[in-house]
Amino acid sequence: MDSTELNKIAGAAIGSLLIFLLLGFFSGKVYGTRGHHHDEPQAFALEIAEPAAGGDEVVEIDYAGLIAAADLSAGKKVFGKCKGCHKVEDGKNGSGPHLWGIVDRPKEAVDGFAYSGALGAIGGNWGFAELNAFLEKPKAYAAKTSMNFGGLKKPEDRVNLIAWLNAEDGTPSDLAAGLE
Repeated sequence: MDSTELNKIAGAAIGSLLIFLLLGFFSGKVYGTRGHHHDEPQAFALEIAEPAAGGDEVVEIDYAGLIAAADLSAGKKVFGKCKGCHKVEDGKNGSGPHLWGIVDRPKEAVDGFAYSGALGAIGGNWGFAELNAFLEKPKAYAAKTSMNFGGLKKPEDRVNLIAWLNAEDGTPSDLAAGLE
């Protein structure tokens, strides 16, 4: 190996080291915080309004008005989220019990369906208030229910679905009864 070869290898090594050091220097200038005072803000400060002393506002929902304005076709559309597990034909269960005549029916009352027992422990019938609370968030209504559904957030969707289920069996109940 002659001296030119050695000079080329040494030059490549020194050049690579120089490039490496320069990249570190310039990236420190662009992204680094050295040389800045640590008590100075590094970004924009945003003021967040504190909630009122009363805490979260409770929004009153006019369920009587929603029931009066219920849209049965919208309720049928919302049922599309349920039909994978439930049927609306009398006596025809899916992986969930049939929903024929659900309004005013006792909880866990479908013969031949193996319930988890969570709703039976609560007891009572499926009135509007109970269906509304259950459909909003099933696990909050009955923690040990085997129903794996996140719930319907919009009150209009819940009311439309309950109204459609109520009308579907041909003997609708007065959904507004008991609302005060």
